[in-house]
Amino acid sequence: MLKIGVAEDDVKIADLLQSALEENGYQVQTVFNGIDAFDCFSTSNFELLIIDIMMPGLSGIQVCKGLHEKGIQIPILMLTAMGTVDDKVTGLNAGADDYLVKPFHLKELLARVSALLRRQPPVISASNHQLSFEDLYMDTSSKEVTRSGINIELSAKEFILLELFLRNPNRLLSRQFIAEQVWDIHFDTGTNVIDVYINFLRKKIEKGFNRKLIHTKINMGYILK
Repeated sequence: MLKIGVAEDDVKIADLLQSALEENGYQVQTVFNGIDAFDCFSTSNFELLIIDIMMPGLSGIQVCKGLHEKGIQIPILMLTAMGTVDDKVTGLNAGADDYLVKPFHLKELLARVSALLRRQPPVISASNHQLSFEDLYMDTSSKEVTRSGINIELSAKEFILLELFLRNPNRLLSRQFIAEQVWDIHFDTGTNVIDVYINFLRKKIEKGFNRKLIHTKINMGYILK
């Protein structure tokens, strides 16, 4: 039985989540604040975590960051009452794999849980750790990125995004394809999260260099060329 951790300080919502998940065959362990969430999720084995952003003790963002700093790679679905693009970007940048804005339908939550549990890392290949394009180099084993010998520090999502481009040079990647590959979420036409992260990545790999590498095809997507 797959084990799911739930961190939600609203007891009614927590009970609702636990009941719905258990009715669908999952084993569920629920905590009600950020400190307990970090302690529990750091020491027990889970297949997936559902974490509310606004919690006492530690926020969901802090819990998510802390888990990733400890090297714990568990799919995380972030729950938030805040639906702005900046809020979503903050959650994804902290290491969340998907987000769901309250209020939500249980059917949608269960569908997203199922999708995250089916997820296979799409851009990681154990057989090829060295990737390059022109003067841009990536080592997927050591997580090092350089351009013209200069080290570039990337966030976890920026790293995966760049790896997707490096494994698909000279290929037009749609925003929907990028969203599904990097975050494993269905593309939301009302958000510019993809564009925001492309801009983050561009600033880090192109600033100070004459040659631009990631190019925009208006209404079509992006291409590394």
